[in-house]
Amino acid sequence: MKKLLYIAFFSVSIFFLAGCGIYGFTGGDVGSAKTIQIDFFPNQAQLIEPGLSQEFTIALQDLFTRQTNLTLASSNGELYFSGEITSYRISPMSATSQQTSAQNRLTISINVRYVNTTDEKKNFEKPFSFYSDYPATSQLTGGVQEAAFTEIIDRLTQDIFNASVGKW
Repeated sequence: MKKLLYIAFFSVSIFFLAGCGIYGFTGGDVGSAKTIQIDFFPNQAQLIEPGLSQEFTIALQDLFTRQTNLTLASSNGELYFSGEITSYRISPMSATSQQTSAQNRLTISINVRYVNTTDEKKNFEKPFSFYSDYPATSQLTGGVQEAAFTEIIDRLTQDIFNASVGKW
């Protein structure tokens, strides 16, 4: 049910964004900016997960290029994201009678720097974290990492919106 609501919300949002020709998300404002630069987010965590940096960077780029009319720039973007993955941790949460793990927890933390060259009051540097429990018998390929990225990016865009309406 939650997934259907999520899909419906994004479908309606994309419809309105496509029809309006605006450069920001519904409810958010990126000012007069027309370009966005998103740097590669290196993995600085102790546990290195191959492909994690690339997956997060691409997910962030896809969000802005699909849902806005902002042009992705390789340098000198009017909006600029940079940062690093600071923590990637898998922890056992519960044990079975044989003292093997039954539940694991994935925790991801990402430090994000956002610069808006058209309005410096909207700039921020902030850590974003997410955790999710999953069965120890399954692997992380079941959408756990993707859910982490989606949640972190959602919180990130909410912070941009809050800055644009003065709730900071």
